Amino acid sequence: MDDTALANLLADDLDAAFEVLVRAHVDRCHAIALRVLGSHHDAEEVAQDALVRAYRALGAYPPERIRELRLRPWLATIVVNLCRNRRRRTIPPSTPLAALVEAGAEPRAAAAGSPDATAQRHDARHRLGALLAALPERYRVPVVLRHVDDLSYTELALVLGRPEGTLKAQVHRGLAMLRAAAQAEGLEELIA
Repeated sequence: MDDTALANLLADDLDAAFEVLVRAHVDRCHAIALRVLGSHHDAEEVAQDALVRAYRALGAYPPERIRELRLRPWLATIVVNLCRNRRRRTIPPSTPLAALVEAGAEPRAAAAGSPDATAQRHDARHRLGALLAALPERYRVPVVLRHVDDLSYTELALVLGRPEGTLKAQVHRGLAMLRAAAQAEGLEELIA
């Protein structure tokens, strides 16, 4: 079901349709939070809090406003804001983001299936996740939302409240910083 149809269902009957929203977006919310915060525990809490806040907000909105919502960027905004709040209250994670690139790059040279190749892929993902986690937040968040969550630049502008041109520059710079760090670590094959 697309987000327009889901928004219409939510506007008609929030309680009945909210489970559909949760099933459709809980994994996205968790993935964004994990990539920004680096902790599975914190990401689970942020995803849950984001959905609770979404439910409360939708309950206060008139049906016309719910129908006009662009759900993906609206939920991403809630998640990113909760991540920012959590980061302000806590010490940054001391462990790297191992699962950051699960949906992304694989070492091209590794043969699939062998235990050694699997270990190499896991190590490379772990190292690349640590490099992404080391990016300054102003670059990391736009890179994650653009290349992991696949939001358009228009949606990024809605989520982050920044002009599209600024976000294009931040994504470009973030990727350049990530490529340079990957090259310095010998992981250039992971970032094409």
